Amino acid sequence: MTPLRQRMIEDLQVRHLSPHTQRAYLESVARFARHFGRSPADLGPDEIRTYQVYLVRERRLAPSSIEIAVCALRFLYRVTLKKPWSFEDLIPAPKKPRRLPVVLSPDEVVQFLASVKAPKHHAILTTCYAAGLRLSEAIHLRPTDIDSHRMVIRIEQGKGFKDRYVMLSPTLLTVLRDWWRLSRPTRWLFPGEAPDRPIGRDTVRHACQQARRRSRLAKPITPHALRHAFAVHLLEAGTDVRTIQLLLGHRSLETTARYLRIATTTVCATTSPLDLLPRPSGSLSQPEPDHA
Repeated sequence: MTPLRQRMIEDLQVRHLSPHTQRAYLESVARFARHFGRSPADLGPDEIRTYQVYLVRERRLAPSSIEIAVCALRFLYRVTLKKPWSFEDLIPAPKKPRRLPVVLSPDEVVQFLASVKAPKHHAILTTCYAAGLRLSEAIHLRPTDIDSHRMVIRIEQGKGFKDRYVMLSPTLLTVLRDWWRLSRPTRWLFPGEAPDRPIGRDTVRHACQQARRRSRLAKPITPHALRHAFAVHLLEAGTDVRTIQLLLGHRSLETTARYLRIATTTVCATTSPLDLLPRPSGSLSQPEPDHA
């Protein structure tokens, strides 16, 4: 390991960035160095610009992938190498398309969950929807996190290393109790093949895709789509945005407010001008065929 890599690892750890972020940043910087065959300490603004053009034109990476590389290089040169540059100008972040998630209706959620066969997978995917959890949060639940006396679920060290509580649905409590009686989990509520480790993310994603195919639903469905459905369905039921922000664990209210653009209570609150047009009495006649 080079001294520069060791120093960057220490800088990442001191700032308590997540292990996932640390791995992504280190791999991005390693690719940058391999591209030029030189240490990043010997590279400068010209090479950084050339590399960004390469990512866009030749690699044709998605904006989200380029953004990871941008953040990694900014961290390296700003924090570890302490370069006095104007990073927003020198290493610009790509403009990402603003996409809205495809949201399942309540009936589609019922249809999907009914198609999840394995009890463990059914319990964990139901939890993702009922409590609006990220997959990483759901797989790391412990039996002691389920507080049936206060009817809450404790999320310990979720995204951003923040604890929070979410509601424990009585229906979900029944599902979890059935799962507990069946498997008697100890350390993890949803253990993997090795009891001392939680179930893997890929295992849950695969089970999700199998259930989607069995359900014959056309919409794309992932565990995170169930979290989106949780937020939108709460909005449509009249829950205020601030409460949903706290339940989801969003740092910014703006992140939560995007669901306002999806909820039918917002989108369908105004009548289409088509429905305001005067209509003749009786049914609409079929248009005459064009013989010209």
